[in-house]
Amino acid sequence: MSKPTLRMRLARPDDAREIGLLIRRLVRRWIVPDQPLHVGKELLARSRAGSLREKIIEGQRFHLAYIDNVLVGVSAMRDDSHLVQYFVSTRFQGFGIGRRLWERTMRDAIRRAGTRRFTLNATRCAVPVYLRLGFRAIGPEQPSPMGVLTTPMVLTLSSRQRKSA
Repeated sequence: MSKPTLRMRLARPDDAREIGLLIRRLVRRWIVPDQPLHVGKELLARSRAGSLREKIIEGQRFHLAYIDNVLVGVSAMRDDSHLVQYFVSTRFQGFGIGRRLWERTMRDAIRRAGTRRFTLNATRCAVPVYLRLGFRAIGPEQPSPMGVLTTPMVLTLSSRQRKSA
């Protein structure tokens, strides 16, 4: 049996349904339990195909990771600097897929906009993941404008790191 191949590409509007299914499954499992009930419902609603399709059409760049023909990861960046979506299927966590997906997303932002500083708002379960990617917390956990409990984080690249990315 051959080793599965990881393939990555940018999302198209017609990928929105598949992206939404993956995100909603992971949000239910990992994020909703730590959030107030109304916030969990809003997070799930924002992950519906129509909303995601609109974001893709508006130019938000979603990077997708596939093993064979199965979507196993998604990463989306707003304004080439703020990571707004970052998910890897539970079954495929711990195999380096997330790191490769982040590196691709980061390289794309550097190439497009020369980005040196990346930001995100991490849910409680994701903070350790982002720390391993080199981000650092820049404040305490707090509710976002939508009410999601998150920790603001930042990653600032040195000029040497930008060149190697």
